[in-house]
Amino acid sequence: MTITPDDLDAAVASVVSGLHEASSRDWSSAPGTGELNAWRTAEHLGDCLISYAGLLIARPSTPRFVCFESVADKAATPSEMLEFITVGAGLLGATLRTAAPDVRAYHPSGHADIEGFAGMGCVEVLVHGEDMARGLDVTLDPPRDVCSRVLARMFPDVDAADVDPWTALLWATDRTGLPGRPSRAGWQWRGTPLDA
Repeated sequence: MTITPDDLDAAVASVVSGLHEASSRDWSSAPGTGELNAWRTAEHLGDCLISYAGLLIARPSTPRFVCFESVADKAATPSEMLEFITVGAGLLGATLRTAAPDVRAYHPSGHADIEGFAGMGCVEVLVHGEDMARGLDVTLDPPRDVCSRVLARMFPDVDAADVDPWTALLWATDRTGLPGRPSRAGWQWRGTPLDA
């Protein structure tokens, strides 16, 4: 089950569409991920996506992130924050589409391949998008086939074939509980190729 830049596009489209319903609200007062509000979560998400593109382009020889941070203008509206996420995903998608198939780049979860970075981008978009959606009281409805591929590639240790793929992905990232299954606190995805 290969994750592609098209999957990243689909994940972003579904999240941006869902969050757009709340674009008239005050994102600075709505909860996001952890201690971040929804606005700061959107900024973090845009930065993550651009950072992943930077890692694939620079491929640092030492285990480190590329030394820059992408930030949004402090006056950016919610619609402009959605634009920031879309641009970040577009940069990552373009990098994924033009990188050599054998490229590997650093990530704390291991030297990831193209599919790993596509999967990481999808997880970032979907789970941070869900964090924001909950704080803004909107519902996301991402494509279940994308969720299935992301779950299989990024969380190969998770056996949730009997669960809706979106719910399973939220459980794998400790965003929800599943009856009879342990908490996923301290979860980590697998960035390295599955055959490595």
